[in-house]
Amino acid sequence: MSDRTTVVHLLRHGEVHNPEGVLYGRLPGYRLSTAGEQMARTAAEWFSGRGVTHLVASPLERAQQTAAPIAERLDLPVTLDERLLEAGNAFEGLAVGHGAFRRPQHWWKLRNPVRPSWGEPYVEIAARMLAAVEAARDAARGSAAVCVSHQLPIWTLRLHLEGRRYAHDPRRRQCGLASVTSVTYEGDRVAGVSYAEPAGATDPDAVPGA
Repeated sequence: MSDRTTVVHLLRHGEVHNPEGVLYGRLPGYRLSTAGEQMARTAAEWFSGRGVTHLVASPLERAQQTAAPIAERLDLPVTLDERLLEAGNAFEGLAVGHGAFRRPQHWWKLRNPVRPSWGEPYVEIAARMLAAVEAARDAARGSAAVCVSHQLPIWTLRLHLEGRRYAHDPRRRQCGLASVTSVTYEGDRVAGVSYAEPAGATDPDAVPGA
């Protein structure tokens, strides 16, 4: 890696223990499952030898748990950055599989999928995520950084960097559990975006998470 090249790896957290199928969003108390803890350890192994000198995580517990094995393996402190938080969502706390989205009292929240009307605007998610990634880039100039975040914020940033529309089908997001979306910078310029799944592909029947 040249002095001008910096890579910021965006790591989605591992699987969460969520037997009720709740859209947990920013709610406290949602920790990694046993499988999620193994995903975090596998990700830590993947980052070994990749020149990581800076580690940042969302303040949510599942993100900090995912960062912990990386911190231990690479002997790095974990910096918390609220800009990496999960997106705000008006359906937070509802069970996804119980037809919650079809209830009449929620129809108003679904009026504008482009913004989206049910949660934090995509443009605001992209802006805060970009600021967090650029801060990580600046802290790891000439090496690599890891930012542990959540599916929608990572995917929204990728859409932004690739010049694609924000409105999308959530089922088509390329951002599996414990996946890594890597942004390569040459100086301050984005030179490329790549994707990897160190812990393997996410089960298509998995409960939608954050």
